[in-house]
Amino acid sequence: MASSDPMLYWALVGIVLMLAELILPGGIVVFLGAACLVVAGAIWVGVVEGLAQSLTLWFISSIVLLLSFRQLTQRLVGGDSHVGNTDEELDLFNLPARVKETIGPGEKTGRVEFQGADWPALGDGSEIPAGTRVKIICRDNIALVVEPLDDSE
Repeated sequence: MASSDPMLYWALVGIVLMLAELILPGGIVVFLGAACLVVAGAIWVGVVEGLAQSLTLWFISSIVLLLSFRQLTQRLVGGDSHVGNTDEELDLFNLPARVKETIGPGEKTGRVEFQGADWPALGDGSEIPAGTRVKIICRDNIALVVEPLDDSE
């Protein structure tokens, strides 16, 4: 075995890539390393000769391994999956706020302080004076629709 043996280089790169999966998780680098080992095996058997054939086999085997086995390994190993709430208005529902500028009567908008920011606010048609604690019912465009909190709340 010569010191410039391409089989040795392909095998070493494959092992390094497979070990790199421990540092760079995601299930992709391990398949690139496995494709390097496929190329090293093909060189050892004598199926592949030269750099162009080696790179072509590596490219094709990488794609085949990725498409064939990544879904399977993701299912077996698992991973982090979290589906967050995509409806932002549900996150606002029933949260308390404080009226900064009188809301109403009727359709007259006022302002409330919610999570450290001032928001335009609409009421239920009655007048809601400044300083009143309210709860958010929904959002109308950029304005929050609020109603006064009961004493029990």
